[in-house]
Amino acid sequence: MDFKDTQLLKKLTKYYQHVVDEIDIGVHVIDADGKTVIYNNKMMEIEAMHVEDVINKNLRDVFRFYEDQESTLLKALLEGQTIQNKKQTYFNNKGQEITTMNNTHPIIENGKIVGAIEIAKDITKLEKLIRENATNNGDTLFTFEAIIGESTAIKEVIEQAKRATRTSSSVLIVGETGTGKELFAQSIHNGSDRSQKPYISQNCAALPESLIEGLLFGTKKGAFTGATERPGLFEQAHGGTILLDEINSLSTGLQAKLLRVIQEKNLRRVGDTKDTPIDVRIIATINEDPTNAIEEGRLRNDLYYRLSVVSLQIPPLRKRKADLPLLVNTFIQSLNRKFQMNVRKVNEDILRLFYDYDWPGNVRELEHVIEGAMNLIIDEERIEFAHLPSHFRNKTQFKDDIPQMFQPIQKKSDYKPFTKPLKEQLEEFEEYYIQKVLEQHNHNITQAAKQLGLSRQSLQYRIKKFQ
Repeated sequence: MDFKDTQLLKKLTKYYQHVVDEIDIGVHVIDADGKTVIYNNKMMEIEAMHVEDVINKNLRDVFRFYEDQESTLLKALLEGQTIQNKKQTYFNNKGQEITTMNNTHPIIENGKIVGAIEIAKDITKLEKLIRENATNNGDTLFTFEAIIGESTAIKEVIEQAKRATRTSSSVLIVGETGTGKELFAQSIHNGSDRSQKPYISQNCAALPESLIEGLLFGTKKGAFTGATERPGLFEQAHGGTILLDEINSLSTGLQAKLLRVIQEKNLRRVGDTKDTPIDVRIIATINEDPTNAIEEGRLRNDLYYRLSVVSLQIPPLRKRKADLPLLVNTFIQSLNRKFQMNVRKVNEDILRLFYDYDWPGNVRELEHVIEGAMNLIIDEERIEFAHLPSHFRNKTQFKDDIPQMFQPIQKKSDYKPFTKPLKEQLEEFEEYYIQKVLEQHNHNITQAAKQLGLSRQSLQYRIKKFQ
């Protein structure tokens, strides 16, 4: 081979490597010894590994397979078999489970097998979703008794939802994230004559569009590479209820197919030519104003009218603040049982702080704040400001009862030089802290001393010292 041929070969090799790395499908090639010689970018992405982890290493030393399975690449190498559309589940070098759909071919030169090539598609997420939904037995946990609130705003919605249990009409539940939309959906199902039938819930925003159509409507064997005969969630929910959470996340194409299912009460699996009748009550949720979603193209107008035969507007927490004491107490009692604690209440000043806060995360945010606070409590029976999660404290303005010298400096103009000796400054804070702990325990010396980590005598000495 002359110089010109060598240069051309190097140039072609670079082009070839670029093409292999750019294609959106995994490519893995091994030589006659089972060592990796080609491993492209897509394969690295699928298997969550770097090329250095695999290249020039024996396949058996890098990957692990289930006892009853074997590597399709090695099978092609050792037996000379071409394997088409074979699903394979195995583990990378970190123990992470990977599932791919493979086409594998032996590489033959002069009648001798010199290697094998595998073309792989990643179906790890699809397999995980299928397993999760296969274990969904339709059980629901919540009834209307689980919805906490005595305010007029929430009681009106509960009454409307209870009336909706008498029919099988579609329901659209509108509410911000964290308002408890699924509680209402489960309560409607449990209060209806479908309560003994399946209840299937699916968050539409949690799935890529390439997976959700088959998951919802099912697939026909051979509809696409690796497709098997599988019922979708609508068929699994036959006779019961299906909750489609965040319906505005579906593409307009899938919304059109959903509209057809609602209108005709039958569906067609992906790749099938025949329709399957279904009897399913549809409850959908949306976390924004439907009018805005329609105007901005996220929700089809005709689907909205089909879904909103019954429309429930769940009020945000900022519009039902009268329920705050009841919600706080309910969460505290629930977490007391869970954590085996004995917290009785929150400081009254904190409750006033809760009333002043807008709660953008709604009831869910309140529950997380209470749970975060209780994780910081040791033996106390009351939640104080210091127990609240730091991210919440930083968003609020509750600093009124903290001496100015101990408040954080917000800006340079707030800075005042400290002139007192350290011992005097520490004594001042000690006096303030003991006073607050005594107030917290209604001046009970024993309880206050326990919280402070002092003996009764030591605390009494300090009380006398600070008069």
